[in-house]
Amino acid sequence: MKLNGTHQLQAYDDDVNILAGSIHILKENAEALVAATRETGLEESGDKTKYMVMPRDQNTGRIHGVRIDNNTFERVDGFKYLGTILTNQNYIAEEIKSRLRSGNAYYHSVQNLLSSGLLSKSLKIKIYRTIIFPVVLCGCETWSLTLREERKLREFENMMLRRIFGTRKEEVTGEWRRLHNEEPNDLYPSPNNVV
Repeated sequence: MKLNGTHQLQAYDDDVNILAGSIHILKENAEALVAATRETGLEESGDKTKYMVMPRDQNTGRIHGVRIDNNTFERVDGFKYLGTILTNQNYIAEEIKSRLRSGNAYYHSVQNLLSSGLLSKSLKIKIYRTIIFPVVLCGCETWSLTLREERKLREFENMMLRRIFGTRKEEVTGEWRRLHNEEPNDLYPSPNNVV
């Protein structure tokens, strides 16, 4: 959709993003959007509408609310859009934490399958790659990772692989032990898929 002559709007279902280089342009575009929605009989939800500023200098434009008609839109430092957490500093750490929590939740939903002795390791890997892995890495193509975030993703994958492959019996002592960090990667046909 064009607002004020340029494409500055992203919309998907009932989620709408207005892009602007300044608060003034944001207000103009929001007013144009509100007018266009009213012409079609739609209304914006003032209590659900928020705005976020992503300037190079975070001290610019310390306005806490944008007022359009009878609604005041609250300024936020981050929000969830289409399942992805966006922050004004473009920190991906919060998104990765959220994805890892979701991956753990999906693991627990199939935990009985992955710990079953009836399934082969290759089938367990397929379950991991089709159910858990995509949840964790959804949207990762746009991530700019630091070494810390890469390490967290590798740790998650190693944890999943340890749970799949279980323990290993020491040949010398005969004792069962947990797999070391490099061992799951030796057993997994495609190591380090996370990063």
